[in-house]
Amino acid sequence: MTLYFRDNFFNAGETEILNERNEQVGYLDLKSAFGSSVEVYGEGIQVCSGRFPFFSNRWEIQDIQGQTLGVLRSRFTFFSKKYTYETNGRGEYDILSPAFSREYEVVNDYGVVARFAKVSGWFSASAYELCNYSELLNDYELVAVIMGVHEIQKRHNNSSNPAVT
Repeated sequence: MTLYFRDNFFNAGETEILNERNEQVGYLDLKSAFGSSVEVYGEGIQVCSGRFPFFSNRWEIQDIQGQTLGVLRSRFTFFSKKYTYETNGRGEYDILSPAFSREYEVVNDYGVVARFAKVSGWFSASAYELCNYSELLNDYELVAVIMGVHEIQKRHNNSSNPAVT
């Protein structure tokens, strides 16, 4: 299934998750303009959530019972963007993108399991297109992973561009 979703400018409020026929199949609840957390809903039911634990740079994804589904972390590379998503019992996935690309691949030991791309314009909120081929990773879990990639990038950009006073 192909899904489309976006962030909000102020990182707060609800935003739709649409399928390729432009039908709403879920939504994101961006919890706070001052913190980084998201709840992902499919068919009106919360499926999972993502957040940074206190004093951590790792994005944790949990099911509705609060059990950790996986942890996303950034990996240091010179000429590309790389993240690792470690799941509980379902393997480890690398998320890869060339340095200036807006397209990403999610891969495991067997090959590409999903692709996503940032499809928004320069002055609009970040929007994404997700194509999931995996039987082990739920579409909505991957939405939470992608929002984690987005939040990690925002943290990195904010820390490398301090405000001038």
